Amino acid sequence: MARTSTAATAQTKARPHYNVTFAVLLLGVAAYSLLQSLIIPVLATLMQHLHTSQSTATWLMTGYLLSASVATPILGRIGDKAGKERMLVVTLVALTAGSALAGLSNSIGLMIVARVIQGLGGGVLPLAFGIIRDEFPAARVRGAVGVTAALTAVGGGLGLLLAGPIVDHLDYHWLFWFPMIMTAIATVATLLFVPESPVRTPGRISWGAALLLSVWLVALLLAVSEGPSWGWGSGRILGLFAVAVVFAALWIVVELKSEAPLIDMRMMRIPAVWTANLVALLFGVVMYTAMTFLPQLVQTPAELAGYGFSASITQSGVYMLPMTIGMFVLGVLTGPLAARFGSKLVLVVGGTFTILPFALLSLAHDRGWQIYLASSLMGIGMGLAFSSMSSIVVEAVPPAQTGVASGMNANIRTIGGAIGSSVAASILASGVTATHPFPLDSGYTGTFWFLTGAAVLAAVAALLIPTRHTGPADAEPEHRAVPHQAPGPEGSTVA
Repeated sequence: MARTSTAATAQTKARPHYNVTFAVLLLGVAAYSLLQSLIIPVLATLMQHLHTSQSTATWLMTGYLLSASVATPILGRIGDKAGKERMLVVTLVALTAGSALAGLSNSIGLMIVARVIQGLGGGVLPLAFGIIRDEFPAARVRGAVGVTAALTAVGGGLGLLLAGPIVDHLDYHWLFWFPMIMTAIATVATLLFVPESPVRTPGRISWGAALLLSVWLVALLLAVSEGPSWGWGSGRILGLFAVAVVFAALWIVVELKSEAPLIDMRMMRIPAVWTANLVALLFGVVMYTAMTFLPQLVQTPAELAGYGFSASITQSGVYMLPMTIGMFVLGVLTGPLAARFGSKLVLVVGGTFTILPFALLSLAHDRGWQIYLASSLMGIGMGLAFSSMSSIVVEAVPPAQTGVASGMNANIRTIGGAIGSSVAASILASGVTATHPFPLDSGYTGTFWFLTGAAVLAAVAALLIPTRHTGPADAEPEHRAVPHQAPGPEGSTVA
């Protein structure tokens, strides 16, 4: 008995404190989230420097989106099976290499390749959630997941804020050098301070299922992303949608028959999981579309379009600053609030708050204070919603499936963002002509009403999530209890 206790004490000393692990995870997540949005407000600048057209430049976002959609669930699942720390290192190395290549790029083709490599960083989020689930005391899991989820949203806002000053005072290459430095440090720190968890899913990885998943995700997102430019009724778009449906059906059949599925369909049918994924889809529509088109609105030259604020890239980021601050503050507070009131109630409140800014912008968006107020309300609603939504998924599944479950939730948010951005682009494009290259103001009004409707549906969907009283995260797993015990007298351990 004493020998076992002594071994446990040795393990305690050998494993880094979970707060050290947490700091490393946050650094990697922050770098990935910055890369999601840093280039959105400077696409016009990149077009000029890389001597390319707008249709080609959009592949800097499309390539990243397609790569991340495939990598996020698959790397999360490989981490569940092969080791989360190991796959986190692989993911961070890919982010570092992709950022270095983008920083060295002076041609659009090479930068698109670099962005595809960066998309592999999508695995950072599910792997981070899985490591938190494995390493943290149960009482701190919800709060840590909330902060991490909030950071992904905050990073998107910070990217919009920092892009202008970086390009103005340095050059566009530094949009990638800064994240590269962060991910390089995070890679070394992961090797040193993130322990490998003994929680593993048995069985081999189903590469056939991974291929089918990749095909239908790429076909769906490519169709959604290119629909506004290729034409929703074109043969290419309809063909891609058909491929997505066929391969999605084949993927489900293969997963249902597999003894070791890539993504367990039984897990996806858990009420808390599928309802949270529905909310994720709708919130993805709202958040990513707002982050893309609200800066575009304030950057519109008022003297040419008859509306807008003629804001510079830097000034447009300032308009989004209240949203960024709100998402971080509320994201940090989500853990304590969820512990007291439940994650579902926090999500419902967040969803309700998210309706308000888009309803306001639908009615009026011609004064600066209206943009600032809407941005502040977005920060409150999205900060509460995104953090609590991630906690619900993590709490609803067994520890061995945390990576793949949170990966699919993140992926579904990405799909929602692609759908929302494409619908908004189609609405805005209807007023663009050769003599009037800017969307009509009524197009923005229609876009904001569309986002209002999506936010209402998200709040209603949040009500469908079952109220949770107990679950996997409420109990301290055996392997995790040991590292956080304190040594007692004569080699024994005291909880």
